Amino acid sequence: MIDPTEDIRREMLAEINAAPGIREHLEQQYGQVWDTAQLQADFDVLGFAAPLVAVRRRADGVKWSVMFQGSPRYYFGFEPHRG
Repeated sequence: MIDPTEDIRREMLAEINAAPGIREHLEQQYGQVWDTAQLQADFDVLGFAAPLVAVRRRADGVKWSVMFQGSPRYYFGFEPHRG
């Protein structure tokens, strides 16, 4: 099966992991940042295709997308799905 997003996701992944940010820098750039334990506490993971993860917020069931960097593993840049 051909994934039309693969090239774009590979570019995003290379860019994100080229200069992994410290948490404070990511918070300034993207707002709230989660480590793995925090993500698991706040969200159910629905699926992923690096560097993106689809999640459902446990508090209200809202579905969101998030990006992540490889190491240290931080999740950031949440955007709600529209529609």
